[in-house]
Amino acid sequence: MSRTPENRTPGSQPGTSGTPGTIRIVAGETGKPKRKRILEIALAAALVLLIGGGAAVASTLSRGPEAAPVAAADGSPAAELKLGYFGNITHGPALVGVNQGFIAKELGQTKLTTQVFNAGPAAIEALNAGAIDATYIGPNPAINSFVKSKGESISIIAGAASGGAQLVVKPGINSAADLKGKTLASPQLGGTQDVALRAWLGKQGFKTSTDGGGDVAINPTENAQTLKLFQDGKLDGAWLPEPWASRLVLQAGAKVLVDEKDLWDKGEFITTVLIVNKKFAAEHPATVQALLKGHVESVDWLNAAAPAEKATVLNAGLKAAAGSALAADVIDRSLKNIVFTVDPLAGTYKKLLQDGVDAGTTKQADLTGLFDLTALNTVLPESAAGKKISAAGLGKD
Repeated sequence: MSRTPENRTPGSQPGTSGTPGTIRIVAGETGKPKRKRILEIALAAALVLLIGGGAAVASTLSRGPEAAPVAAADGSPAAELKLGYFGNITHGPALVGVNQGFIAKELGQTKLTTQVFNAGPAAIEALNAGAIDATYIGPNPAINSFVKSKGESISIIAGAASGGAQLVVKPGINSAADLKGKTLASPQLGGTQDVALRAWLGKQGFKTSTDGGGDVAINPTENAQTLKLFQDGKLDGAWLPEPWASRLVLQAGAKVLVDEKDLWDKGEFITTVLIVNKKFAAEHPATVQALLKGHVESVDWLNAAAPAEKATVLNAGLKAAAGSALAADVIDRSLKNIVFTVDPLAGTYKKLLQDGVDAGTTKQADLTGLFDLTALNTVLPESAAGKKISAAGLGKD
């Protein structure tokens, strides 16, 4: 169901009463972050296992040691919810929900803490390691985690955004044929845009490999670095989510070669979903339902807010998550490409899985059980939503 409407690395922001503490986690960074951190961990080896090899994470940030969560056999609310999201416009419900306090309000006595990631595979690794309990993420890393864990790791519990991803290139590139021998970027190996790029190139007759070889070289790169490398003439293009596609177009002279919506029936494709660790959800169903109430409230707000107010609030969220706000023309172009929705568009996941198989980043599998939309459908009558969200036979609704 469609519901209408400079990325720098900040240091940790200690949480205060009612305000979640946030830490930035960057995948694909080329050098060490300069700001002081509590603990530095290397996720490269785990990511290779997670996404089938090849992706290197030069450095990541993690919160310091905390008390292990206590299992609640009685299903009582969790003492803390650790939530991940990205500093992207496609994660608008997270930006609004966290920074406007919608999610914290619904969680009540449950403490909200947050971590900001650059791309999906790093967020999945954090979730599987217990560093976070739930995260906003693209669909392909969610699928990959589900497949690799044989259905034990995560559940998709809601959609967040549809649309907002494009292949943008140098002005002299006018067709797919012009890409042979060129170097393109994606946010991270195995991420949703990376899979989309590899699958599309394959349909154009090009071969790619996860180590950067093939007819077209794909270099998984942190988004802010992609912008700089493109400006410096070291990249020929990139398949990116918003606001990065718009930033390359408006601030670096790129042009759109492929708008991903043109590759999908009715132009509808999911960009961001909300997932939860299955063990956490089983132990704390009330906390998951509270998270979903805040999420639905955030989506409703985005779809009702005036454009100027929406841009202001999203920019405040981006500044908190990514270190800086966006220029007015960038945020305006980004929002025109995105629909914020709680529907995860479950009917599209067989194609998403096949794209991952074609891209060489996942394996063919049965996706039955991927979705658990029961809590979402319980919450929806309390919001402006009108109809039950379908799991399309791939789980509970």
